[in-house]
Parts: sequence; C-alpha cells; structure tokens
Amino acid sequence: MDRKFWKNPVFSISAAVIFVLVMLGAMMPVKFGNIAEMLYYFTTRNFGWFYLLVVFIIIVFLIGLAISKYGAIRIGGDEERPDFPFFTWIGMLFSAGFGVGLVFWGVAEPMSHYFDSPISGTAAQSEEAARIAMGYSFFHWGISQWAIFGIVGLVIGFLQFRKNKDGLISTAMEPLIGSNKYVKVGIDSFAVIATVMGIATSLGLGVLQMSGGLENVFHIKNTFLIQLAIIFIVFVAYMLSASTGLNKGIRFLGNFNLGMAIAMLVFFFIVGPKVFILESFTLAIGDYITNFIQYSLRMQPYQGETWVQDWTIFYWAWTIAWSPFVGAFVARVSKGRTIREFIVGVMIIPPVFACMWIATLGGTALYSDLNNGTHIAEAVNADVTSAIFETFRHMPFTGVMSALAIILIFTFLITSADSATYILASMTTRGSLFPPMIVKMTWGFLMSAIAAVLLYAGGLEALQSASLVSALPFTLFLILLVFSMGKLLKREPITVRPTDVRRFERIEREVKKKKERKRGKIKNNVAKRNARR
Repeated sequence: MDRKFWKNPVFSISAAVIFVLVMLGAMMPVKFGNIAEMLYYFTTRNFGWFYLLVVFIIIVFLIGLAISKYGAIRIGGDEERPDFPFFTWIGMLFSAGFGVGLVFWGVAEPMSHYFDSPISGTAAQSEEAARIAMGYSFFHWGISQWAIFGIVGLVIGFLQFRKNKDGLISTAMEPLIGSNKYVKVGIDSFAVIATVMGIATSLGLGVLQMSGGLENVFHIKNTFLIQLAIIFIVFVAYMLSASTGLNKGIRFLGNFNLGMAIAMLVFFFIVGPKVFILESFTLAIGDYITNFIQYSLRMQPYQGETWVQDWTIFYWAWTIAWSPFVGAFVARVSKGRTIREFIVGVMIIPPVFACMWIATLGGTALYSDLNNGTHIAEAVNADVTSAIFETFRHMPFTGVMSALAIILIFTFLITSADSATYILASMTTRGSLFPPMIVKMTWGFLMSAIAAVLLYAGGLEALQSASLVSALPFTLFLILLVFSMGKLLKREPITVRPTDVRRFERIEREVKKKKERKRGKIKNNVAKRNARR
C-alpha cells in the first residue's frame, strides 16, 4: 500500500489540475462553458477523422489477434484460471462500462434519429427513418466502443498479470517509449485527467436522467439544486460501496444491475410488440453488418453537416476518455482468461446485450409512434432526459416501472463511480491493487465536483465538450498501445500447457484405438471371405 500517496507526482499533478478546473468552473461558469464549447468545435472540426480511423484500426487489430495463435495466451500464468464466474464477470463489465449511458440513450438515441434522420434526404418520422435510426443506434453501441475498452484492458492485464508489472498506461507503453520517469508521469497524469472527465460525463448524464425522472414521476422540479442533491447522495453511496472492496460492493452491485436490467428487458418484451421487436432486431443487425465499414469511416466534408461530429465522434471520444478507467477495471476482473476469451467476451457479449436493449426499449417506442399515434419522438427532442419515462407513460404499471428505472440508474451510477474511484486510486498509487481509502475518497469527491461544475456551466453540452476535448491526446496513446501490444506478443513464446499435453495424449490414444478397431474389422472381414471360399 502506498501510504505516502501525496508524494506521487501522478496523484499531485492530476488532482491539482482537476481541483483548479473545479474552482474555475464554480467561479466563472459562463466563461468556463464558453471555452469548453470553443474547444469542442475546434476538436470536432479538425480531428474527427482521427477518432474514426483510430477506432477502426483497433477493431481490425483485436479481431486479427483473437483468431491468431496468440489468442490462446492467458492473461496471467499458463495455469491461471478466472477469478470470477462468467455471469459475474459479464455483470461487472457491463456495470463498469456503459450501463448508465445505455439506460440514458437506449430510447433517446433511436427516437432522436427517428425525429431527425442521420441520412440526408430521408423523411423525418417515416418507416425508413425508423430503420436507419435503429441501425445507427446498434452501430454506436456495438463493438466499436468495446474495442476501445478492450485494447486498453488487454495491454494492462497482460503486463499486470502475466509480466507482474503495475497496471499503468505508461507501463503498457514502455515497449515504445522506454522507462523515462518524466514521460511516464506525464502520460499517467493525463490518463487520470481524461478518465475523470469521461466519468464526469457519465455521472452527469445519469444525474440529468434521474432528475428528469423525478420530475416526470413525482413532479419534483428539475433544478440544479435537485441535481446537486442527487450528486451528493450518489457520492455518499459509492463511497460506502468503495469501503467494502472489489469482491463485495462492486461484485454485488454488478450482479444486481445486470439482473435488474434483464428483468426490465423481459418486461418490455412481454408487454411490448414482440414480433416487431424481433424483426427490427434482426433487420438492424443486418443493416449494422452491411453498413459497418461505411458508418465507421463516415465523414461529411462535401455536405458541411455536423451530424457525425455530434453523434459518432462524440461517442468515440466519450469512450476514449473512459477507456483508461474501464480498460484497467476490465483487466483487473479478467485475470486468468485467455486473450481470445477476453476479446470475444468484451467485444461481443456486452454489445449484443446493448443491441437487444435498444431493439426492445427503443423498438417499443418506435412502434408506439409509428402505429399508435403517440409523440415520444417530439418529447425526446424537447427533453432528451425524458425518453424512457415518456415511453413508460404508454405502457402498463407506469409508476412502478418509472421508479424501478430511477433505481436502476442510481445503482448503475454507484457501480460506475465505485469502480472509477478504485481504478483512479490505483492509477495514482503506482498501480496498487489495494489503494488507500483516503485516495478513493479524494477521487470520489473530485469526480462529483467536476460533474457538478459541468452541469452548472452548461448541462449536457458542457459534459459532451469536456469529454471530447480531454480524449483527443489520449487517442494518440491508443494507437501506441496497439503497437506496444504487438511488440509484447512477438517476444512471448507460445507454450503448450500441461493441460493441452494431456488433451493431445488422450486424442492420440483414441486415434490409436480407432485404428486398431479398424484393422480388427478388416482382418475379420478377410477371414470371413476366406472361410466362404
């Protein structure tokens, strides 16, 4: 345990920068918001292409790695086995990843695209607009986001559990940058700052949706003071959870969140348009696969429009800002799994669940507007935080389901923030697997403070701006991680584990027995023919 954590330059530099941003935002909210907006437009206009290319390269690299001979290497020793059962592992991945974001956008995104189509020339609120809305929502919540988490988690986990090194971003890049301590401090400090901004974005989105839900269900006016009160309650809750450790608080909440999310999914499917949901899911999967490369590299230089910057590039930047935290957390809970199992688990299972969620909840809302004359899309366009609650208004058990949705958002916020405090504390205590509670509390407070400041300075727009701007330099780090992982694997001998040897010996014995039985049958047949003659 690093008891003198304040002497660690990564902690002092990153905490000081976040504290200064909190103070500036609190004292000059208007100017703070204006500067964030200016940087947002500068980043999207000049570097949007960079985000798209980097994410596409990472996807290609991870798929190639999964099907290569290196996929059999374990994240840990050759005889290592996973620390967590499969369901618990997936629950922790989902909760630490984009659980709260998916609850926020699961209805809001398809209805936003239905109201204003991503493809020019498509009539708004038409059948074609609904199809495009579902396909694009699948794309935004598919493998691209999780590939970003995957590359960070894979490199960190490989070094931490197979090479017995610390789980820091700078250590993961050592094969390329060397071990200069000043360079490493700079990289780790920026990784922490970017992570805090990404977490603040998700925390802010969850708080906005909770306050919108309270207004929708309990008629409590959605004001900044209410949002501040929610932030304080969430802060207390995730600090209590953080005090219980990784194997208790996060593990329990991860299972609870996944179970509750599945229950809500089943409810929507049972009371919703079942055939429409299944057909729209199947069609959207087909559209996603068909248009994957086009959507992944889509820009609009000829039309001069900003839709891609406002949606796809924002999503990728938000994910990249989260990636140091989610990647490190995914690495921590994936010890003992093979590289192939890790990539498939991270890049396939959470995205499939996300697409099912969007098809079921978003599909129900689309069906209602297309066939029942409701106006959910207009309500979402007016207030994006009301999306899921507006949908509940046209379903049975409105009050109960709305209250359960608020609870689900709340627990997702706690789990994400709890996981984040653990990883941030680890990143600022030289990769310690058991960071001091005081460091967790420091980062818990700073995360809540920056989220409150961003909400005060400009709400959703300020949250998006902070996430996107902080992610730009870290996007370059992601490309370096790809090359770093390639160099590490080239040096890694592909060993045959004892379990594999035993399996091969068993197969050889079975082959020999089959050959002996075949020879015996041939001899018997020859003997019978001779006897007949």
